[in-house]
Amino acid sequence: MTRRTRAEMMEETRLKLLNTARQHFANAGFFETVMDDLTAQAGLTRGALYHHFGDKKGLFFAVLQQVDAEMDERLAAIASEIQSPWDAFLARCHAYLAMATEPEIQRIVLRDAYSVLDAEQLHSIRLNCISAISDRLRTLMDLAIIKESDPELLARFINGGLMESALWISRHDQPDAALHQAIESTNLFLEGLLA
Repeated sequence: MTRRTRAEMMEETRLKLLNTARQHFANAGFFETVMDDLTAQAGLTRGALYHHFGDKKGLFFAVLQQVDAEMDERLAAIASEIQSPWDAFLARCHAYLAMATEPEIQRIVLRDAYSVLDAEQLHSIRLNCISAISDRLRTLMDLAIIKESDPELLARFINGGLMESALWISRHDQPDAALHQAIESTNLFLEGLLA
């Protein structure tokens, strides 16, 4: 049997905390999650939590980053199945909106993140999204699929519209109907970009 290195054991501890916290934050929410319960379920101490994440808010931010990265991976997989760059871009936007109906994303990304994190942390997450959208828009412009414009500014408009629509869907009493409306409105807006 091979011995694990200290770095491997630390990473295992970190992942245990992340996975357990993700379950707690998704089910109970940030404010109802009790750190002693979380660390006990993970079989760890509060000291491990503080060592890896600083505090409960730091742990939540790490969980949000994990969820956000997985959302992006899912969007990339959806887009990779579509040959047309324009249709792939639309599919990413539609899929992002559809994610707003998922309970884990509703709770962590669309509710608690706005109550827990400061403006700088939220801005860092948004900048990643804006950058990804901007890159895709630049490609669509280079292919003459959409009109020339400042891709970063346009990405900010699109990101803002998608985020507000996702928030609206997540709080709607009929989220599936809201999703359908949001996709229709998104299509109306984005079709105006076509060259």
